[in-house]
Amino acid sequence: MTRLSALLLLFLLAACGARPEPGVRVLSYASPYPATHTFSRADIVWMKFIETESGGRIRIRAYWGGALLSSNENMVEIRHGVADIGMITPMYARSAHLQRSQPSFYSGIGSIRDQIAIYRCVAEQFPEMDADMPGLHVLAVQGGGFPGILTRGRPVRSLEDLRGLRLRAQEDTAAVLEALGADPVNLSMAEVYPAMAKGVIDGVVAPPDALRAMHLAEVGRYYSTLRIPRGAYPARAMSERVWRSLSPADQALFTRGEAVWEAALAEGIEKATEAGAQYARDAGVAFIDPAPGAQDRFDALYRDNSMRLARRLSRFGVDGEAIANRAAALVAERRAGRTLTCGGMR
Repeated sequence: MTRLSALLLLFLLAACGARPEPGVRVLSYASPYPATHTFSRADIVWMKFIETESGGRIRIRAYWGGALLSSNENMVEIRHGVADIGMITPMYARSAHLQRSQPSFYSGIGSIRDQIAIYRCVAEQFPEMDADMPGLHVLAVQGGGFPGILTRGRPVRSLEDLRGLRLRAQEDTAAVLEALGADPVNLSMAEVYPAMAKGVIDGVVAPPDALRAMHLAEVGRYYSTLRIPRGAYPARAMSERVWRSLSPADQALFTRGEAVWEAALAEGIEKATEAGAQYARDAGVAFIDPAPGAQDRFDALYRDNSMRLARRLSRFGVDGEAIANRAAALVAERRAGRTLTCGGMR
């Protein structure tokens, strides 16, 4: 039996429990995280909103801790009915070429809320942004804390200090680090702690919340606050089949719920970022500000690399350069203090 078949069977068995009251529709929500996780607490805020605003006509039954959805096949699983709604990670899907690249198009962005606003503006103009997620209806876009660089042996104050360091980094950052003389490696975050503890790697590109959540403050001594750019991505979705089965009024309710979900996620991530930084300081990690000009130089290199990634999308019939240029223009608007009115911003 395949994993997908097994999950479908599990879902059908779970659905055989107590029947809902007449006139009540129960929708399943699945996440790989436990109910206590920062993301899950935001999910619960959204669930309560939907249930309250529907007057109890819609209820959300949650399945936490990977009980239904996997970490890497979640889009396929939702599309095939393993769960009605769930957390998705398109940037890790091999077939989602644009979604894997587009988070790197936001060099110079200032906040999580700006990440979300700019993503929505770009997605409004370029329908290709949804093409990587067939059979799904996006219910929330998620931003994230800006990664810095945690090292165990020596601090990173200038870009020259990166030379010779073996660092765990994601694909969009790896090429930039390599150009600066670092040795980027591709490890799962679960492998980072033991790799740093044993000296297999010198450090990791990670946001402050990971210093606490993954106990990385125990194996690192210095945290450079050089900001690694990152953008938003579609993070919660409903099966398109389920979406089409909803009444227009209920579709409007779920659309209103997008802002609630996104705000709860942003607030939770911001709090986790602050808590992670304080945890690391209390553990003795030294926070190192980058040398003057280092951030601007890094942003320029990162921008050049993101344009290279954007141009490569032409192989898949996507005008990635146009999308990246639009994202850059929107970042410039926000840096100039202008309010974005595109993307149905609420």
